[in-house]
Amino acid sequence: MNHGHVERLREKLSNLAISDYHGLRSPGLTCYLNSVLQVLFMTEEFREAIKRCHDEDSAPIDPLLRKLFDDLAKSRAKTDNIVKKLGITDAYKQRDAAEYFEKILRLSGTEASKIFKGELNHKTTCVKCKDRSDSRTLFWFLPLIVKDSRHQTYSVKNGLAVFFKQEKLCGNNKIYCKHCDKKQDADIDCEVTLEPNILTLLLKRFCFDSKRRCYVKLLCQVDVPKTLHLASCRYDLYALVHHSGNLTGGHYTAEIKSFENGEWYHFNDDIVERVKNPLFGAGNSSLKSSSAYLLMYRKVNTEKPDEADQETAF
Repeated sequence: MNHGHVERLREKLSNLAISDYHGLRSPGLTCYLNSVLQVLFMTEEFREAIKRCHDEDSAPIDPLLRKLFDDLAKSRAKTDNIVKKLGITDAYKQRDAAEYFEKILRLSGTEASKIFKGELNHKTTCVKCKDRSDSRTLFWFLPLIVKDSRHQTYSVKNGLAVFFKQEKLCGNNKIYCKHCDKKQDADIDCEVTLEPNILTLLLKRFCFDSKRRCYVKLLCQVDVPKTLHLASCRYDLYALVHHSGNLTGGHYTAEIKSFENGEWYHFNDDIVERVKNPLFGAGNSSLKSSSAYLLMYRKVNTEKPDEADQETAF
């Protein structure tokens, strides 16, 4: 065979969007669930934790996830049992991927769910006497308020900075201080006291429009960084759940980086394709997206503050 023909054939084969993974078959239009299930399947730590669970002491959804993951490793898999377990009676109704991401984690066993679990401490300090009270809460994801703008790109890093920015309570918002025995001005700070292995960010694209008196979707471009620094940890992006369309007629898909071969794949219900063009071009430390909704970052190491590439550690 002509050497030139062989090289051209090899080039064509290398450019084909051949996938090493399989899609999901659902009893209806449950793309919101499919995208989340694919992220969980492609999260090595979660998949392995589900495999290790035992029927007699596992959480109610663990055996169903294990069966789904076993099937999905071989071929296209059905989600009927998961849909039923989650109480989805109308499989053709538009729902929220973030809601079902949280539902699955709440129904999962401790070993699997703790991979995504973090803890925040809200510190309230009286400006007058400096008396401080702490309030700790667990989280599955951090919600970032997206500000719509046709002329500016929303920055995820700036959104995180706003999330952790100190808040001052004064005037009508003063709080009662037990030490002072009266209402006083106060400062509220938020800090991460338990860094999750997988950090999930929710971009709040759905907001209430007071003029139209209804919820609308914000379609602004978002600058998604490849790497984030949270507290003393560095995180690398490995999955995005996208939402296209509007509130009533939208569609969810996912882009996920394989922990097995380092390639990115596009998951669209029962269709899975390898992403041919790299999400991050040469020298690019971020990507822009008008559809990114959930961002998943994997913790890759723990750093000292001065080792955070000179970036802000929230």
